[in-house]
Amino acid sequence: MSDRPPATLCQPAELCSALLAGVALRAGLMVGHMFYTYVLRSKKDGKVYVGWTIDLEKRLHNHKKGLVDATKNRLPLELIYYEACLAKEKAIAREKQLKTGFGRAYLKRRI
Repeated sequence: MSDRPPATLCQPAELCSALLAGVALRAGLMVGHMFYTYVLRSKKDGKVYVGWTIDLEKRLHNHKKGLVDATKNRLPLELIYYEACLAKEKAIAREKQLKTGFGRAYLKRRI
């Protein structure tokens, strides 16, 4: 069995966060913070950006306002996928995995 959380495609983002937190609480886990790995697609060029964050809503706001150097020239952006992790290390590892050829193929199949 894999030690990473299952991939979750959710719309809207707030609903998924609430559901994941509820599942963790029912499982007896104390959730202080969730760590998110997310994927954005540029509506300008169709390319994807993969990142991780603690505050998904704030990070998306910063991307959409052009405050993130890596994506400011690729606006507008849309959130197309994200996963929530209980550990920062897991979110960072998942980000790195999704940036590989295997990860990009996984995203194409998933989205």
